Amino acid sequence: MREENHKIDFAKKKGVSDEWFTPSSAVESIVNSLPKDCIIWCPFDTSDSNFVKILIKNGYKVEFSHIDIEGGDFFEYEPKKWDIIVSNPPYSIRNKILEKAFSFNKPFALLMNTNGLFDSKVRWEMFTKNSFSLFYLKGRVNYMKDFGVQEKSSPPFQSAYICNMMFEEKIVFEGTR
Repeated sequence: MREENHKIDFAKKKGVSDEWFTPSSAVESIVNSLPKDCIIWCPFDTSDSNFVKILIKNGYKVEFSHIDIEGGDFFEYEPKKWDIIVSNPPYSIRNKILEKAFSFNKPFALLMNTNGLFDSKVRWEMFTKNSFSLFYLKGRVNYMKDFGVQEKSSPPFQSAYICNMMFEEKIVFEGTR
C-alpha cells in the first residue's frame, strides 16, 4: 500500500502547477543516446507530448501514459512490454518517482531540475545505492506552462536527465557524445 494517494491532482497541489511541458529541443538532446530498436515508455505523457511525437518521428515504438488518462497512474500502471523510460516527471514527487523508476531495474532518462538534487536523504541513499548518470543539457530548458506556448524567460534552475543504465560516465554533457 502506498503512503500517499498519487491521484491527488499534483498539477494544482497547493496552488502550484507541477505540469510543465517540455520543448522539442530538450527531447531531441537525448534521442541519440537512446538504444535503437527499443520500446520507450513515456509515463507522464499524452499523445500530444513532444516526447511522444519526437520519439515516434525518430523511429521508436512508444508507449505513453498519464495520470489524467484512465489507468495511467505511474504508481499503479506499467505497460506489458517496454525497455526504457524517457519523460519529464512532476518534480514535487520526484523521490517517489525515482524510487519507482530504480525499482524496475531497467534504463531510464528522466528530465529533472537539478537544484537540491542531492539535498534529500532519500535521494542521497538512492543515488549511492544505484548506478546513475546525469546528462546535462546545454543551457537551461524553457519549459512551457501551456502546451506550445514558449515561456519568455529562462527558469532559475538547470535541468538534466537523471539516467539509469545508459552511460558509463557519471556526468555527460550534451554535444560531447
